[in-house]
Amino acid sequence: MPTPLSAAAFRAALRAEGVTVTEHGTWSTHNRNGVGSWGPAQGVMLHHTAGTNSVTLCRTGRSDLPGPLCVAVIAKDGTVHLVGYGRTNHAGLGSKAVYDAVRNDTALPSRPGADAVDGNAHFYGFEIENLGNGRDPYPDAQLTAVEKVAAAVCRAHGWDADRVIGHKEWTTRKIDPTFSMAGMRTRIATRLGTKPATSAGSSGSTASDTPRYQPYPGTAWFKKNPRSPIVTAMGKRLVAAGCSAYEKGPGPQWTGADRLSYAKWQRKLGYTGTAADGWPGAKSWAALKVPYSS
Repeated sequence: MPTPLSAAAFRAALRAEGVTVTEHGTWSTHNRNGVGSWGPAQGVMLHHTAGTNSVTLCRTGRSDLPGPLCVAVIAKDGTVHLVGYGRTNHAGLGSKAVYDAVRNDTALPSRPGADAVDGNAHFYGFEIENLGNGRDPYPDAQLTAVEKVAAAVCRAHGWDADRVIGHKEWTTRKIDPTFSMAGMRTRIATRLGTKPATSAGSSGSTASDTPRYQPYPGTAWFKKNPRSPIVTAMGKRLVAAGCSAYEKGPGPQWTGADRLSYAKWQRKLGYTGTAADGWPGAKSWAALKVPYSS
């Protein structure tokens, strides 16, 4: 069961990713844990505030919706304001089909189903300061901060970028955030292809000394029968691991031989049944350590 990060580990993950953090009051113990569960953690949910004075509002809440309304507010200048930690009033009820897709690393449904799952218990909620009217811009510094905070949480849990969703993908009741979630997930996936650089003045290896591995593209990507150097790199790793079902190759086109080879890898890791069906999952992909290709 994925246990949520401690507040200290969460803050450390953000800082390791290069996030500019501002802490507000007793944020680390300010939560709604007393009214419901916090965990198992399954992903990250992004929102926009639809207003201004966002830090105060998200920390204190409203008369009809007690705060905190998220774990952090991402300001226009890229500063990430920590206002609470744990269960927060950010997600509400949402689609079980979406919940299952996120936790099983499968493609999101084209449209959320009926509201049935308590998202406050399972998602880290981040509010992005924006009016949400389609005209208020998201500055580059702000979008970079969104990318960093989502990647930081995913990296700490060993998740891929498909664990990051927008509120609008969780329920038909919402439209936030008003930027492309597919585009943001691509940015996060690219960032997850490298480890954060060692902080200045610290000892140990730097990012340039660390092997760069291919971010997990997501199960849905493979089910589109891609042609990519990523497939070749994966196949070569499977051959090296003694999990080849190839008669020739491997090559850039995803084929049944790739799926059979990957199923051998899954079984080698101890997976059985549908968990060893040959479609790459986040954990088995991370274990394979596919060299970065593109």
